[in-house]
This record gives sequence, C-alpha cells and structure tokens, in this order.
Amino acid sequence: MGRPLYNKIMGKITKKELTSEQSAELLNILRRRFENNMERHPDLNWSKIEAKLEIKPGKLWSLNHMEETNGEPDIVNYIKDTDEYIFYDCSTESPQGRRRICYDKEALQSRKEHKPKNSAIGMAAEMGIEILTKEQYLELQRLGKFDTKTSSWIQTPISIRKLGGAIFGDLRYGNVFIYHNGAESYYSTRGFRGSLTV
Repeated sequence: MGRPLYNKIMGKITKKELTSEQSAELLNILRRRFENNMERHPDLNWSKIEAKLEIKPGKLWSLNHMEETNGEPDIVNYIKDTDEYIFYDCSTESPQGRRRICYDKEALQSRKEHKPKNSAIGMAAEMGIEILTKEQYLELQRLGKFDTKTSSWIQTPISIRKLGGAIFGDLRYGNVFIYHNGAESYYSTRGFRGSLTV
C-alpha cells in the first residue's frame, strides 16, 4: 500500500490503512450486503467496485469506520460520467455508534456542561466521510424505511446554522419529516448518516 496517512479518531492516533486481513474481511462484508440488496444498485457489478476499493486504502479505511460504528454502508448510486460509486449508511436506524452527539464543533463548544463526546460534523470529518444532505437523505428514504425509531442529523444550510439551529430527518407515520433543533442538542436516538464517493 502507499504512504501511511494518519488521523485522530475518538482520541486515538490511527493509521489510515487497514491490514490485508482487515481489508479482506471488510470487502467480504460489503460484498454480501451488496448482493443481498440489489434493489439499491441494479445492474452494477461488484467485481468492478472491489477492484476500485483495493487500490484506494483510504476509502476502505473510511468504510471500515462506517461499518464499525454500525452504519452498514452500501452503494446507492453510480455516476457514469466520472466512474464513481456512492456509498451511504444504510442501517435501518441511525448508526448506533454515532448517537448522542450534537451538530458541529461550535455547538459542542457552546455547551457549558453535559457536553457530548463529539459532534456529527466533527466525527464525519475524522472518518473521512460527508454527512448526508437533505436531498441525499430523501433519496435514501426512497430505497426503504429508515429511521423509524431514530433520527439523523443532516447538512444544515448556513442561514439556519447562523441562527443556532440544525436540521435532522426521520420517518414517522409513513412519511419522511425534515425538522429542526438547537445545534447543541443531542439525544440517545439521534446520530448521523454519511456518504462516501469511491
């Protein structure tokens, strides 16, 4: 593999590469999920995706963190013009390993007591992924039923964030709702979903 990259995840310095054994295990998990959910990506070929992932250790590292935090990443889109595959967190509920976090660093710093351990924006950056936009969240919800008991922070427009708010999505009563909260708030049932382009 190429020159090691480093990042700080949950207070630990972590090499931004997986071992060959870890890579093989993760690729096997991703392949099985891909094959079991073909309705999300009809007409795509796993062997082509795996070939791209094998030469992109940083992307595998990010996917591994999505998997380790219970995101269950899977491919939901393919951009033919650029030959890029898009992974989203496809866990039925908001990833369990990313809950009880506020929206961003500013919100985290604003809390004087009972601070959460991290923020959604901060954690996504550390993992090398992007938080889903409103449009991406709605796209995901067209592929199944997600966040029926939980909710997920989504990228918030600057105009809303400047006023202290942040937005999140969930699925209730058969409908997708996009709503708001103070950016500094956090709940045991709210995490965030990410995307990764390969």
